[in-house]
Amino acid sequence: MASATLNVKVPLNKLVAKVAGTEYEPEQFPGLVYRMKEPKAASLIFTSGKVVCTGAHSPALARKAMGKVIEAIKSIGVEIKDPPKIRIENIVASARIEGTLKLNEIAFQLPNAEYEPEQFPGLVYRMEDPNVAFLLFGSGKIVCTGGRNVADVEKAINKIERELKRIGALERPVKK
Repeated sequence: MASATLNVKVPLNKLVAKVAGTEYEPEQFPGLVYRMKEPKAASLIFTSGKVVCTGAHSPALARKAMGKVIEAIKSIGVEIKDPPKIRIENIVASARIEGTLKLNEIAFQLPNAEYEPEQFPGLVYRMEDPNVAFLLFGSGKIVCTGGRNVADVEKAINKIERELKRIGALERPVKK
């Protein structure tokens, strides 16, 4: 997810009338939704000039999508004087660890782990350095959220894999 503040008022009714891929229903939600195919992403645009972009598959594509939003706004006659600062707010990544995870073991041995299988099949683990959260599933699938850059996500995934091995909660398949 990326965000930017354009420091201008955006006439959303004009934008929805002129730009393809936009939806605006102010009775239901105060922002305009702009879905684009290239790069594949969606942006929320607010009258205040605040823009939030989600769904891009990399920080570079999020920045490209933001550029497309800015061009769309300029195309309806809005003058954006200063180039906005685009901030990557959150990266969500998924991975699969080879093997299965013993979620009960993880819940008992790692601090900041929450596991209630009656309510949700995944374990939530909050890591402090880097500051991210994981969803861990018995199948070995993991989802990492909260990273601000790719290096933090990579560091977190490497760290969780080491921790899982250390506490014996990772079962590797037997090779034949």
